[in-house]
Amino acid sequence: MAYSGNKGLKRIIMAGQYSWQGFRAAYKHEEAFRQEVWVLAVAVPLALWLGENGVEKVLMIGSVLLLLIVELLNSAVEAVVDRTGMEPHKLSGRAKDMGSAAVTVAIVNAVTVWVFMLS
Repeated sequence: MAYSGNKGLKRIIMAGQYSWQGFRAAYKHEEAFRQEVWVLAVAVPLALWLGENGVEKVLMIGSVLLLLIVELLNSAVEAVVDRTGMEPHKLSGRAKDMGSAAVTVAIVNAVTVWVFMLS
C-alpha cells in the first residue's frame, strides 16, 4: 500500500480498520478460515481447562492462532494470484501449492502440539 500520510494514533486506527476488513473478508469468502475460527473457539476454552500451566496453555492456543495466521497469508496469496488472471500458469500454480503446503505444515504443528500436551 502506498504511503497514506497518516501518523500517530490515526495510523494505528486506520491499520486496525484495515485488519478488521481483512478478518471479515476472510471469514466471508474463505471456508477454511471459517472452520479454523470455530476450531479456535473450541480450542481456547479447552486449552485453558486442559493445560497444566501457562506455557502449555500458550502453546496450545498459539498453535491454532499460528494456523489462522498462515491461512490468512495463504488466502492473500491466492487472491493476488487470482487477481492477475485465471489462465493456468506454472508459477501461479506453484504459489498456490506452496501456500497450501504452508497451511498443511501449520495444521501438523497444531496437531503435534496438542497431542504432546495431552499425552
